[in-house]
Amino acid sequence: MSSHPNGDALRPRAAATNGASTKTLIPTNSVTTKDGVVKVRIDPTLMVVDVVKQLVANLQIKQAPSDFALRDEDEELVTNENLRKMIKSKAKLKLVNSAAVEAQEIYDKLLLREETSFRLALFSLQRYLREEDFANEFLKRDGVHILVDVITSSHGNTLAYALTAMKNLMDLEYGWAALDSSFIFKVVQIIASPQSLINVCRPATAILKRLVEADPASAPGPIVASSSRSPPIAPPGSVYRYGFDAVFEQMRKEPGLLETVVNRLGTADTALALNSVMLINSLLAHATDIWWETFISQLERLNTRRAVIRLMNSHTIEDLTSCVLDFQGNMARVVYRKKTTLVEPDVEETHAASLDYIWTNSCLQVETASDGMTLKWRQLGFSSENISHEFNETGVLGLDCLKLFVQNDPDFFSKVVQEQNSRSPQRRCPVARASNEVVELLSEYWGVLAPGYATSPVFQPFFLNFYKVHTLATNFFLQMWNESGAAIGDFTRVVALVRSQVKVALRQEHLRPWHEMVQDFSDCEYRGVRDRQMKELEEEDDLLSKVPVRNLRAKLYKESKEFVRQQRIHCLLQGAWFLNAVPISAPAPRRPARPWRFMRLDNSLKHLHYVDSLSKFPVRSGLEDLPERFDLALITEIATANCAPPLEAAGGGSGPLVASPLSFSLLTPEGSLADVIAPDASRWADWTDGLNMLRRDSGHVASKETADFIQALTEIGLKIKLLDLSGDKVEIPSGLTAGPPPANSDFFFSDLYDPQ
Repeated sequence: MSSHPNGDALRPRAAATNGASTKTLIPTNSVTTKDGVVKVRIDPTLMVVDVVKQLVANLQIKQAPSDFALRDEDEELVTNENLRKMIKSKAKLKLVNSAAVEAQEIYDKLLLREETSFRLALFSLQRYLREEDFANEFLKRDGVHILVDVITSSHGNTLAYALTAMKNLMDLEYGWAALDSSFIFKVVQIIASPQSLINVCRPATAILKRLVEADPASAPGPIVASSSRSPPIAPPGSVYRYGFDAVFEQMRKEPGLLETVVNRLGTADTALALNSVMLINSLLAHATDIWWETFISQLERLNTRRAVIRLMNSHTIEDLTSCVLDFQGNMARVVYRKKTTLVEPDVEETHAASLDYIWTNSCLQVETASDGMTLKWRQLGFSSENISHEFNETGVLGLDCLKLFVQNDPDFFSKVVQEQNSRSPQRRCPVARASNEVVELLSEYWGVLAPGYATSPVFQPFFLNFYKVHTLATNFFLQMWNESGAAIGDFTRVVALVRSQVKVALRQEHLRPWHEMVQDFSDCEYRGVRDRQMKELEEEDDLLSKVPVRNLRAKLYKESKEFVRQQRIHCLLQGAWFLNAVPISAPAPRRPARPWRFMRLDNSLKHLHYVDSLSKFPVRSGLEDLPERFDLALITEIATANCAPPLEAAGGGSGPLVASPLSFSLLTPEGSLADVIAPDASRWADWTDGLNMLRRDSGHVASKETADFIQALTEIGLKIKLLDLSGDKVEIPSGLTAGPPPANSDFFFSDLYDPQ
């Protein structure tokens, strides 16, 4: 049969007539129409519109070809991208309404509101809105407004269908810029209502997350600002006109919303827990300066960190790992921002209130020194009365830690500071300085030295309990001070002891229970800690603990991480073969029809293109050999070590499937886009971490190999820098201090100033 575009490239199956000279054309597919099933042969070189046009002509259908489209048995739309796959797999096709006809019919049914057809139309709308052609036709008919009307007036499953349809529509980068504040508030009310069904809350939470992320700063392409101090403004008609402020303004009208979202982290419904933690992550990532402090205070008041720690121990955590690690990274950024925010009691009422609380609970009285100077803050162990200067290094984080240390046991705090003030000045433990030093030690241990620096591929429940760990470590500092009989000149020696204990107590926090860490701080004696520290000092030069070196390490870490990110993305652009796998959680595991899959990232870094095959073959550069693709934006979770090899590759045993440590799945709320096994650990690390680094508001690494690689690059770079310094015999100071001022100012820099 001819495959020429003007020939009979698509026709009903021909019968052999007129002797042997007439060939029987082998059909490629069957097509179901309203009149029955026909066998057809489709030319894979044609466009889908031409296939439909010839099919309508050959079947003598009177309606215009533009009124029709093709779908397979699973209702997947036949497109130019997947036509070859449909032909090759001999898919059973259906001749159905085109996107324009279907959109008009659904729109009319939504207007009529006849109960049966109305709900069926909404149910279909959920699925069709994932198709861009249909979505465009629906938008042409002002479908957004009618969908908003349905959401405003519906409840139960009907509301769930409408919200899911809106969520799918909002996956587009256009078409929903008309949503106003009343719609946002309606979504907020739905989420906050205890009467809302789970299948209603899921899409509603996802919609609110999308609105948070649709801020002008996130808009693709150029953005404009009304002035240098103004926030960015999205172009007219852009959906990137919402963002944190627009959503939080409506959230404040429903005070119970955030508490409800946090409580849902503990729900048994994994999808709802996933959407809830993703919403919190988006709010954290996009919070603006105007409401940042208010929002963070609300999260702290609701014990959000504790809820996430409980989630870490949940049986459903495999599906939530990526989001929990994102939350962990967001908390690292919160800690860093607090650490770098100045304490200004004359400007910020909250700072003044915290200081007043600390002072009041000390039960001390302001005194006057022999030189006439006021003694207040120095009685608590600060070095001066300039309280803002005392928190220069630890910022608001140091103030919060000290306040919560006092709040943990006010009577103990009062007793300690009064006892220290009863001693001679040389023997007093500077409690406030000790608290700040512990903040520095913990920040150093967890890498809170630069924005985004604290990245870990494993859970850090102790880090999420930063304030409680600070209290334990500060109590340990006081214990070491007393047991060692330290004097003020021994402060740095006690700091070194505490640093040593911090490393021991916080080791392997993703594996150890909380009570073991508490015992490491509370059940230690000075002599045992000192003996262990001496051994450590034999193995490690204290050069690495100096502030300039710590800052250098932080800078090198960021550079190393960006280098690895580019390397991982390069691997994705190159592409790789994987073994198609079987999820171990699948109720009825089936061996994939094609055991091999080649995947490659396109140059836009937005889509993964792939092909499934019975065997490996040389894949050309570019995307010609990869007919299928999916959008990376759809991926909500990259699950790992959750798939087994196909039954045939595993030996065909009848026992339970065993997950391969080199497997991973690309999950969406609707299911999995890929379940594959990498050929080796390096390829697994390249892809899992590369994909994680590409995801929106994410950046954590999933594999120990990548984390170790980044750390190794950092340490190599650090050693090279230090070798340069030590080779020149440069002394690295622990800090910088200004020399004494000049005796007079009667001088000028003659070497630098030339009047000519």
